Amino acid sequence: MSAYWVSRVHVTNPEVYAKYAALAGPAIEKHGGVFLARGGKQVIFEGGEFERTVVARFPSLDAAVACYNSPEYTQARTYATGNAVRHMVAVEGLD
Repeated sequence: MSAYWVSRVHVTNPEVYAKYAALAGPAIEKHGGVFLARGGKQVIFEGGEFERTVVARFPSLDAAVACYNSPEYTQARTYATGNAVRHMVAVEGLD
């Protein structure tokens, strides 16, 4: 069953956060993740002013969790911590 990462992001330090994005993409792809949305135009209906939304599909919830805990993504996260406010969740799909 597929799973999805959904992230809402408010970037507070774009220069450093760019380093996160450069490392996170390859880490996600290495673990079978495919980006479905990555910071495109959006309309916020409810909730905070998070200017960036990212959705990635993984082959399974286990794969999504393994990616999040992987050395590659852990390294990427060091550039997100303190440089963005993020709400992030992995959720199983319906297939």
